[in-house]
Amino acid sequence: MAKELDRDKIWKDFEDAVNMTPSALEKWLGTDESRENGWKEDDGSETIGHHSGRRIVAIKGKKKANLSDEDYEHMRKVVGYVHRHLKQGGPKEDKEHSPWRYSLMNWGHDPLKRG
Repeated sequence: MAKELDRDKIWKDFEDAVNMTPSALEKWLGTDESRENGWKEDDGSETIGHHSGRRIVAIKGKKKANLSDEDYEHMRKVVGYVHRHLKQGGPKEDKEHSPWRYSLMNWGHDPLKRG
């Protein structure tokens, strides 16, 4: 029962943290800015954030009942990343074109999005 409660919290927190639609995130992931921003994975194929963004799109494409434990683990990781980076506040000038914003967007959160 406790695990179900945890899943509900993770789901809610994830829905709050990921404010980009799957289609907006997919479009963003197709840009050079997205692919070039962040730390590369061990094999150098893509950045960790870009890989996370692709995983977020896949998670958003599933029904809640079909999410795996691994999906919930990634959702929790996304929430933590978004919260930590939002606390940093980003640059004082030109947030729109900053690596800070681009990194958050790779993780499904556009800090400039209203509402």
